[in-house]
Amino acid sequence: MMSTKEIEETYDITRQTLNNWVLKEVISRPQKSGNKNVWTPKNVIEIEKVLTKKDEQLSLFDIESESLKINNRRYLGSKQKMLDFIARTVKENTENIQSVADIFGGTGVVADLFRQEKKEIIVNDILYSNFVSYQTWFGTEDVDYLKIEKYISELNELKGYSGYVTKNFGNRYFSEENAQKIDAIREQIEKYDDLNQREYCFLLTSLLYAMDKAANTVGHFDAYRKNMDSLKPLILRVPELNEIKKSQIFNMDANQLVRQIEADLIYIDTPYNSRGYESAYHLLENVAEWKKPKVEGVAKKAVNRSEKSSDYTKAKAPQAFDDLIQHITARYILVSFNNMAHKGNSRSNAKISNEEIIDSLKKRGDVAVFETDFNAFTTGKSKIDNHKELLYLCKVNS
Repeated sequence: MMSTKEIEETYDITRQTLNNWVLKEVISRPQKSGNKNVWTPKNVIEIEKVLTKKDEQLSLFDIESESLKINNRRYLGSKQKMLDFIARTVKENTENIQSVADIFGGTGVVADLFRQEKKEIIVNDILYSNFVSYQTWFGTEDVDYLKIEKYISELNELKGYSGYVTKNFGNRYFSEENAQKIDAIREQIEKYDDLNQREYCFLLTSLLYAMDKAANTVGHFDAYRKNMDSLKPLILRVPELNEIKKSQIFNMDANQLVRQIEADLIYIDTPYNSRGYESAYHLLENVAEWKKPKVEGVAKKAVNRSEKSSDYTKAKAPQAFDDLIQHITARYILVSFNNMAHKGNSRSNAKISNEEIIDSLKKRGDVAVFETDFNAFTTGKSKIDNHKELLYLCKVNS
């Protein structure tokens, strides 16, 4: 049973739309619980059928026609809300920035900020799923956009079947129907034989973003909701085609990468707490790589994820950070940090202190600190007061 509010939030439709469908006898009347409507599994099936019809007001065609953008996903520690703060800090306190490296790229929204400013971009992440999306958003290979639109339309029309995803993640992270659809789409992507690497990544990025949208989670894959609350159909959208001046894209350990690259400004946003991204996004990694590894535990994580774990989530984080900073070749180093300290759940607490960051940066040059208010993400229902997002800007000694 679902309440009207749950139906509205799950399917992104209004109470008035539901009432109209009932009056037109498109769907059955809900049951009553006191003065409130409750929607039965039969009602839910009827609603989903309505949403798949092309002639309805909220048709799949309308949703598919909206282009997919880089920020259309949920991600731990995303800097989407910090972009104006980052842009302003760089603009007001640096000179002649032509190239920017984002070496812990995450979703890539910070790199995209500088792409829009026509800078040369270097972007890196240790997660392969993020590396795939970077080739979509920042790649320089030519893309046959009409072909991408055609194939994504085909993928949306595929009939699902039970495969690796359904067996391991169906009725857990995804509804049975969506899991079957993921199986069919992922296998079909591998069968297309007329795609260059970037076009292949366009299709895979579209799937990964659609999975995030349909997942029965709170935004990461450490766990799934006990009840299957996410019944939205899985829908692929066509990623927008970005203009880019020049880019380099990497999928490697950042401490090793900085020994190989140089840029006017290097931006750093390490995973400062014990939240290992290789665990938080294991399912997307799994589907992106499509090696179909064995999984374990209630959360169904791949058995071996250790090669993607980060020193920044462990006690050795300060040493790793210092090693990183001392081997950077850049005129400016910009570090994102927040003042979580020991304010939240233990997994959210920082592994590096404010003092350790400043000490490492001061070995390279003059350091200025900028701050802004920010709402923290924590596990559970912790309330974090006086939470600040900090930027440390080091002007490197020549």
